[in-house]
Amino acid sequence: MRDYLLTLCVTAAVTYLLTGPVRKFAIATGAMPEIRARDVHREPTPRLGGIAMFFGLCAGLLVADNLQNLNGVFELSNEPRALLSGAALIWLIGVLDDKFEIDALIKLGAQMIAAGVMVMQGLTILWIPVPGAGMVSLTSWQGTLLTVALVVITINAVNFVDGLDGLAAGMVCIAAAAFFLYTYRLWYGYGIEAAAPATLFSAILMGMCVGFLPHNMHPARIFMGDSGSMLIGLVLAAGAISVTGQVDLDVLKIFEGSTREATHAALPVFIPLLLPLTIIAIPFADLVLAIVRRTWNGQSPFAADRGHLHHRLLEIGHSHSRSVLIMYFWSALIAFGVVAYSVHSASMWILLVIVALSAVGLVLLLLPRFTPRAPLWAQSFVPPRYRRKRRGGPAGGEAADDLAPVAALASPVRETPPAPEERTPVPAGVNGATALGARSRFPDRRKAGSRN
Repeated sequence: MRDYLLTLCVTAAVTYLLTGPVRKFAIATGAMPEIRARDVHREPTPRLGGIAMFFGLCAGLLVADNLQNLNGVFELSNEPRALLSGAALIWLIGVLDDKFEIDALIKLGAQMIAAGVMVMQGLTILWIPVPGAGMVSLTSWQGTLLTVALVVITINAVNFVDGLDGLAAGMVCIAAAAFFLYTYRLWYGYGIEAAAPATLFSAILMGMCVGFLPHNMHPARIFMGDSGSMLIGLVLAAGAISVTGQVDLDVLKIFEGSTREATHAALPVFIPLLLPLTIIAIPFADLVLAIVRRTWNGQSPFAADRGHLHHRLLEIGHSHSRSVLIMYFWSALIAFGVVAYSVHSASMWILLVIVALSAVGLVLLLLPRFTPRAPLWAQSFVPPRYRRKRRGGPAGGEAADDLAPVAALASPVRETPPAPEERTPVPAGVNGATALGARSRFPDRRKAGSRN
């Protein structure tokens, strides 16, 4: 565990220290696109944060290769080299996209090629567990197709959720932490050496996200861009492929006895084998909904819009930070809930706790729909938005808070805000960065994240 923590800390430190110079490099090279209609930030922000994350990945692998307890992962398996090869390819494509805006189909082809490179070096799904039948071997073509599909789905799910400051890095960090607990339990608890590479990948992935988050939290000073989102999606998928398709569960002897007994005994193990899908359940749901929505509207599935889950949270009335925290909450609930159930599947308390936390999450999700007002005796102790408005006006009678929405809608002098396409874009460049020059402003001061 100490070696894994050391690898995590080195990866986080390298990523954190390199993000500042990478930000200056992105500003100098003009990797600061103009504000688009679907964006929720107000000022041009440099991208290319994936450069620092990639070098953090390289540093983590280098440190692990020189540690006595982790050196065996590189000697007994070619998976770390396969990960580095695929990550380098997908990172390079992401850097070019952050700078020159590559076509979506080209990026999709690059993702498939990166997955194929990992398959050629041995990082592929060899078998899958089936309840009642045990481990079912796959042909080379079946394993390749399944591996490529899992890589492409995971990369795009992470890329789709990268819409708010700190959202993608935080959610992937939560997923990697849950995945690390599961794989470490297989490696250390059951003595399955084949789970060691996935454990190492999870530790490095946590370090990449932890090191980048201080620069990316709201208000973000730099974005990871496609070079970062596709990179962490690939690392997440690599860990999932390693533990799901190469760990032989027959070693655990869970398929002995009758079919019903074997299935019940294997249930805690089968559920975490789907953990790679459950930890990206929210990004995957967002991906599916986006494809259905855009196809239904006659658009390309790769056309960008403002209909993602995080955009809807902003439209409901949540602030930027609260929207991110709500997404964190649901990701952690799903990921750690599955891991906890895999350890003690017979405990009813775990299920009750998950249900109770789900209810809490629903209340937090619908909180803007309610407008609570504090009683008169507590007016001085609550924030202004929860205080009762004074009754006033020449005629007296109606409360000001009841008349305010009607007056705002009926006022003839209120100007209609312009449509998204009428927004004056702020040109990208050195003057757009607050660290090097004056702040650039929109002519209108509407709230970021609103429909307009």
